[in-house]
Amino acid sequence: MTEGTVAFGYKNTKSFRLRTGLAVLMVLGAQLVFAQAARSSHTYEKFSADLAHVKPGTYLDVIVQYGPIPTAEHYAKAAQLGGTTITKLPSIRGAAFHLPAQALKHLAADPDVVYISPDRPVKSLLSNAAPAINAPYAWGLGYDGSGIGVAVVDSGISDHDDLKDSSGHNRIVYQADFASDGGTGDAFGHGEHVAGIIGGTGKDSTCSNCFAVIKGIAPKVTFINLRALDKNGQGSDSSVINAINKAIQLKNTYNIRVLNLSLGRPVFESYTQDPLCQAVESAWKAGIVVVVAAGNYGRDNSVGEQGYGTITAPGNDPYVITVGAMRTMGTPNRADDLMASYSSKGPTGIDHILKPDLVAPGNVMTSLQVGATLEHSYPNNRPLLSSYQTGKTGYSDKYYVLSGTSMAAAVVSGGVADLLEAQPQLTPDQVKARLMKTAYKIFPFSSSVTDPSTGTTYTDYYDAFTVGAGYLDLQAALNNTDVAPNQISAKSPAVYYDSASHTVGFVYDASALWGNSAVWGNSAVWGNSAVWGNSAVWGNSAVWGNGNNTGFSAVWGNSAVWGNSAVWGNNTTEAMSITINGDN
Repeated sequence: MTEGTVAFGYKNTKSFRLRTGLAVLMVLGAQLVFAQAARSSHTYEKFSADLAHVKPGTYLDVIVQYGPIPTAEHYAKAAQLGGTTITKLPSIRGAAFHLPAQALKHLAADPDVVYISPDRPVKSLLSNAAPAINAPYAWGLGYDGSGIGVAVVDSGISDHDDLKDSSGHNRIVYQADFASDGGTGDAFGHGEHVAGIIGGTGKDSTCSNCFAVIKGIAPKVTFINLRALDKNGQGSDSSVINAINKAIQLKNTYNIRVLNLSLGRPVFESYTQDPLCQAVESAWKAGIVVVVAAGNYGRDNSVGEQGYGTITAPGNDPYVITVGAMRTMGTPNRADDLMASYSSKGPTGIDHILKPDLVAPGNVMTSLQVGATLEHSYPNNRPLLSSYQTGKTGYSDKYYVLSGTSMAAAVVSGGVADLLEAQPQLTPDQVKARLMKTAYKIFPFSSSVTDPSTGTTYTDYYDAFTVGAGYLDLQAALNNTDVAPNQISAKSPAVYYDSASHTVGFVYDASALWGNSAVWGNSAVWGNSAVWGNSAVWGNSAVWGNGNNTGFSAVWGNSAVWGNSAVWGNNTTEAMSITINGDN
């Protein structure tokens, strides 16, 4: 069965998020400078921690704090070192300078200098996704996806101001169509939205009266637009596989390091046989990090499975990074974030692979609008102009709001691009292992949400089949120095259910990374998730507690949940099969 590959992730919601985030200014400098400065521990202690990881090169803006109130002599010294004074800051006995990185060690050697830190701007952001995963930290170090090619296999990408560089040149460096209706632009409205989350610059929300910037996670990536879904968001295995093959062929030409697949379809066979899974494995083994949406079927309970076992293909492949969706709860602080009730849960059908691998923001995400099928079908998803600029009424014709694991996958793809710019030597397995180990792992035991349109309450338990290894944390990933050994796979493990103890365990794989050392042990990567113990998640749930239950059989049997027509029916798009209303 080849028809039925669909885009994941849109709901008929109308909302906007206004949030204040701390966006750290891109700071440029040379690591060598700080290595030299470190020869004097006293001098090194004068630098803020984030100056220890600045991107090599050119100039940076810093705030220098002095013991005494700085005098003309201090300003003159900065000028002699090639710097210019941006502004004097007498209230903190300091000044802001724009200067070459090489000057910092000389300034730090001055006994009057107390502390040097980046000149970090504070800016409003419409979306809470960036601060939730600590993307501003990466930007502050100068990592914004520069030089990284991201292949987007979706419904196409159209021209947009936010997808151009500072000179006005289009960052879509290659385009090809593999869908059935021709053209490379986005006639559906999904691929454009995904591209904006990955790497929009926020140009159309940057103006004299704009107070919030709608910006992607890696705003300087280049895009390889591989259109495989048509104007209705539909495609086939072959259209997607052809697009993936093209990405592999163009890898070296455009430095394609990331492949985003915010799409999927039911699992019909083992990943070892599924052609879509084999295609993503080929890309992975060619050196491309493949990021895939988990699916939006976490609410399904048609066979009593309570949303478990609903990961879609090719997200069921153990090689790729499979991403579930979180809700940012309207704040930049991730501590209050909760699971999106529609996010698909593991284990995967047939093979029982532990998925998803990560979760990331995916609910009520504002990104690029193209004026296509989705926008025409759901015009109220356009954000108000007043949500990002003053003195304006009406709705935006530049941006649009969507929700789903499609959006969460795009967030992770952007994060991967930033990480690979910083550490280009990392292999796909090393990237996956790093992101999973450093993921934020503090969650509530459970959370519930009631759909306002139906009155139905959905409860999520924060086990590993729901949140995977945790919430993407880009700052932690950049600062971590653990590198998985070469030639060791980071394949997501298969799991088994022990009916005697009501627990779940790993199926040991000697070729895989997990469990081979304390550094990469199960608890280090997945934390102390309730999924591993005999907890209420397992003991009280009909899915886990009774081997005669139909949901239990659907999840742990040798077939897939997808075989039941009550789940999928004859629907052709995800939006038709599940409608998610509100912020849930």
